Amino acid sequence: MQDPAPALYGLRQRFPSPGGKTMVREGFFGALRLEEYARRVVCPHERTLAGPKADRLKLLRATRANLSSVFLLYQDRANKLAAELAGGFEQPALAIATDASGIEHSLWRFEAPTLQKAAQDFLKGQAVVIADGHHRYETALAYAAECRAAAGSAGGVRDPPWTFALAYFANAYAPGTLLLPIHRVIRSGRVPKAAEWRTRLPGWHHEEVPLASMEGLPILLAEQLGPRRGLPAFAADDGSGTLQIFWRPARPGEISIRAIHAEVIGGVFGIGEDAVRQGAIDYPKDALDAAREVRAGQGVVALYLNPLSPEEVFSVTAAGEVLPQKSTFFLPKLPTGLLFRLLEGPSEPVG
Repeated sequence: MQDPAPALYGLRQRFPSPGGKTMVREGFFGALRLEEYARRVVCPHERTLAGPKADRLKLLRATRANLSSVFLLYQDRANKLAAELAGGFEQPALAIATDASGIEHSLWRFEAPTLQKAAQDFLKGQAVVIADGHHRYETALAYAAECRAAAGSAGGVRDPPWTFALAYFANAYAPGTLLLPIHRVIRSGRVPKAAEWRTRLPGWHHEEVPLASMEGLPILLAEQLGPRRGLPAFAADDGSGTLQIFWRPARPGEISIRAIHAEVIGGVFGIGEDAVRQGAIDYPKDALDAAREVRAGQGVVALYLNPLSPEEVFSVTAAGEVLPQKSTFFLPKLPTGLLFRLLEGPSEPVG
């Protein structure tokens, strides 16, 4: 059903956190004006691959519609915008559905001009960071360039629909916006002995901690890595029943995941960017999945990491830089299919 008038769409997701606590994230969908990265209005935090973008471009050409959304983060430490949009979430929801993972998705249409203006005014002049959907966003840019070239100087609609993309906006500092780590599994090679670890990582502190069973891994990581958030820190697991815990002081301006890639993945294991692109590393989002891979012979060692902070992500993007591939995992993921946005016909931007 095509909306008769412009609207924002509110999305509330109720979900279980990794610790079992029920959490809620609220955000909204709108039409985002496409901007080249060089303008620092929409900022990426990771590099993309050519293959997925080629596939998505074919999909855009065939459907001429946004079938899924780009996921964007904005900064609102005081949660001011959420307070202004609260009235929209007090109305009856358009739809409520629970997916197979137990996440409840509730959708609202924000038709009130006051709600739309509140979102537009708050985001005006603020840069946003792509949390998920880098390939979608860059494909939208490529599709817009094709459409612009085809239109030439023919004129027409001032802001044609293909100059915007369907986007979801969430506050990076809201309690329900979970930024989780993505772990690393080194697929092959020799695992260093304890003495070799220490030799190859000068300046790093080191402890050995027994791991009695895989089931105790999440609690053990919370105890050992949790207090060291913000520092270069990791736990190495070769399946032997002992975790190797490493950390060192942070240097000014340093991002922990970059230090681990340079000094551990590169320095200890000798894995460079070319080997990474060729599949030398796997990226489980769950520590238990990483542990199972090692114990099933699908990798030689798992590296368990801490999550990055929103401050680290925004500091990297503000400098026009990117993080290593698979550095962040935002929970929950966005559902596909709640909203579509046509890229043909007149369109008025709403967000």
